[in-house]
Amino acid sequence: MTEFPGVSYVMPVLNESAYLKEAVTSILAQEYAGEKELVLALGPSHDSTNEVAKQLSAADSRIILVDNPLGRTPIGLNLAIRASTLPIVIRVDAHSELPSHYTQRGIETLFRVHAHDVGGLMDAKGRTPIQRGIAAAYHSKFGFGGPAYHSGAPEGPSESAYLGIFRREVFEEVGYYNEELWRAQDWELCLRIRQAGHTVWFDPELKVGYYPRDSFKSLISQSMASGTWRAEIARRFPEGKTFRHDVPPVLLMGVTTGLVAAVVEPLTRESAPTGLRVVLNVAKTIPAIYASIALVAGLSSNAKGLKDKLLAACAFPAIHLPWAAGYIKGRFCGAAGTVDKGRVK
Repeated sequence: MTEFPGVSYVMPVLNESAYLKEAVTSILAQEYAGEKELVLALGPSHDSTNEVAKQLSAADSRIILVDNPLGRTPIGLNLAIRASTLPIVIRVDAHSELPSHYTQRGIETLFRVHAHDVGGLMDAKGRTPIQRGIAAAYHSKFGFGGPAYHSGAPEGPSESAYLGIFRREVFEEVGYYNEELWRAQDWELCLRIRQAGHTVWFDPELKVGYYPRDSFKSLISQSMASGTWRAEIARRFPEGKTFRHDVPPVLLMGVTTGLVAAVVEPLTRESAPTGLRVVLNVAKTIPAIYASIALVAGLSSNAKGLKDKLLAACAFPAIHLPWAAGYIKGRFCGAAGTVDKGRVK
């Protein structure tokens, strides 16, 4: 590149005191010759996040703070984008760490392929055994299935982009993040970008370090909220639903049926017709089959060591089953008001 357009990094922040400083450091240390600014949209955190942000801003004039009283991600993103000034907008996350070449490579790709949004891989990693197990589940295709930004795919056009490197003018053309969508707002924005005739691009060379939830309780809450909002997308947009979104609900129904059958079958063993007994016995095997597949997937994951591999196996049902329950709820009732209770009180 002979020209280096200025970059505005935008980050919504809520309850991230343990991760914010490292995330900000990785952004400001980018090996990129252009001008940089970082806008943090501060939600009503109940930890020391906002105090950390104020200290960081006082130490570096490139860090700009804006208030996000409701704490919602799309509102925070829009506030940050509107408060920013430079021609390239890069969405960043307090749970992420950018490799030093991320900005340079991403902007090169943006212009090389004439895209309006570029994203890369979510390179999940962990600090604790549970977090490392969850990270391994994120990397596994058994964990999330299709999205390229989890398990990888060849470079090329994409339905959506993880985080996102944008030309600023695209927001003026197609609008900002939809503030009604508390989650999955990135997918909906990418839909509008593609409908406007522009390209959303996946570049696997853009690997962003990401720290997932560090407990199964918070992972379950996150998965439940994600499934509910994904169902809201499916309700609103025909393009928002694919076959793979039906797999977890079918799995949940199968596992639930199997658990019920395990209770009912012994009670009806003497009185039930032969056909019903066969059905109940077959149904009883479903939870065991799923558990076995999860165990094999965990043992074959990229986790290091037996303990982390077993924790990865435990992470799969904490991802799949709550997501499925949320998706069913969202399809019938919508997602309005659904929050990730692992992050907010």
